[in-house]
Amino acid sequence: MEDIPDRRARRNAETKAEILGIALDVMAEEGVAGLSMATVARRLGVRPPSLYKYFASRHAVYDALFKRGQEGYLAAVGTPGEEGLRGVGASLEAGARWIMDNQVLAQLLFWRPVPGFTPSPESYAPAQDIHRHFAALIGQAVERGELHPDAAGEEGLDLVASLISGAITQQLANQPGVTYEQGRFTRLVPRLSAVFAAVYPPP
Repeated sequence: MEDIPDRRARRNAETKAEILGIALDVMAEEGVAGLSMATVARRLGVRPPSLYKYFASRHAVYDALFKRGQEGYLAAVGTPGEEGLRGVGASLEAGARWIMDNQVLAQLLFWRPVPGFTPSPESYAPAQDIHRHFAALIGQAVERGELHPDAAGEEGLDLVASLISGAITQQLANQPGVTYEQGRFTRLVPRLSAVFAAVYPPP
């Protein structure tokens, strides 16, 4: 039989998840920066002060969503299981697909639309894992002779991030309502690893 503390912890976790789900709906309707705790409380069927038992502030809700989003993006880019330059391309494509399926969270993660919001170290930790994931793939590509050793430096990692963010930013700015396959700019994503290799050709 479930203990009372365990039951309370489960209910607490379920309520937090429900709050975050409602918050995402509000952000989708009002813009990411338009999140209102009063609106979330009304949709949850409670008074606004009750929300603060679960999240200390509006920014705490953003922080929890930021962590959820980074974990989701990390899981996506790590799914293909490819190595080297092929792995870079597969991870970029998997990440782009995740972004197209999670556009509200992606705005919070990659475009920082909320004035004054800075993620906590705990919530930002998965982003560092993503950085290490791509660094490992590029390192493998260098070892295989697919890329110049300079590709494994910080400038190379910055270029990879810029290539994918540029394509996705153009896509969401111009065609946010289409699928990954239909996108004018997402269809360029499979070519990004070749662009990266052209900048850092093997010696």
